[in-house]
Amino acid sequence: MTKNHRGLKIFLKILKNGVVLIFLIAILEYLVIPKLTGAKKSINLISRANFALVIVAICAEAAALMAYTLLFRSLMHNKSLKFPTLLNINLSTLSLSHILPGGTAPSSALSYRLLTTQGVTNSDATFSIATSGIGSAGILNLILWLALLISIPFRSVKNPLYALAAIVGSLLIGLIAVGILLLTHGEEFVVVYARKISTKIPFADPDKIEGFLRNIAQRIDDLLKDKDLLIRSLIWASANWLLDATCLWLFIAAFGDLMSPIDVLVAYGLANVLAAIPITPGGLGVIEGVLIPTIHGFGASANVALVAVLSYRLINFWLPIPVGGFSYLMLKIQARRKGIDITKDAPSPA
Repeated sequence: MTKNHRGLKIFLKILKNGVVLIFLIAILEYLVIPKLTGAKKSINLISRANFALVIVAICAEAAALMAYTLLFRSLMHNKSLKFPTLLNINLSTLSLSHILPGGTAPSSALSYRLLTTQGVTNSDATFSIATSGIGSAGILNLILWLALLISIPFRSVKNPLYALAAIVGSLLIGLIAVGILLLTHGEEFVVVYARKISTKIPFADPDKIEGFLRNIAQRIDDLLKDKDLLIRSLIWASANWLLDATCLWLFIAAFGDLMSPIDVLVAYGLANVLAAIPITPGGLGVIEGVLIPTIHGFGASANVALVAVLSYRLINFWLPIPVGGFSYLMLKIQARRKGIDITKDAPSPA
């Protein structure tokens, strides 16, 4: 069996296990838990929902996805890639990240392949993927911190998850800051140290690693110097998270409870920071397990918290899976017309 065939077999096995996992969690979330908490009350809530707000919530989620695509596009040197194509790439990778465990690694690999087959350079693709992911995570933690600071004077914060999220957020922001500082002011130290480590890793190419690090350092330096681009990137990253959180807030309102937006931001930020630990695909089970009791603790009724969160996750987590699959199919059809096979790595663009 060839190396490619073995890799494909391993990938399909992981994919199969991932599908089984999310299927079991879906049964638990949407069939078992509602029965334990009162199915009749949940059905009554759904029947009395404000469907105008539900539609606005769905639109907010769609806008969040577009904002992330605009963030991604703002970080790319190559502006020739059309927005619909880039949106399809992001939806495809989002779909994969909701199926496979392992954090962003599998979806980042797919995003890289799709971008390079569209003619995006290796360095442009790598920088956009890394910077959008890391920068977006940093913005999420800042949003959580600001929401916590605003909420502390108005309510007692005793939940131990708050402390855990604050610690995780602080570490992440600290690591991002140190990484940027090292790459922009200690580039030679980083390169020398990385070359020394890479010589001890099988199949690692010290020259390619050095080239990659120097390119990333230069791109970060360029981004920090271009204030307009930096501000646009921060706006799109913030819009992505805030629109997604708005979707959750609208679902809570649609089922009858009008919560403080700050309380929703605290619960939302807490859930998503903890979901960054790659235990399940897309934080499945983790986000729900944090959001439902936290929203209930902030004053929403237990049934509203349950139905609102499950409805939000239906749009936020489950819907992008088939939509992303369709997007991937569209990319494949478009690429085939151009004689490109997106299932294979593209040759290195200049």
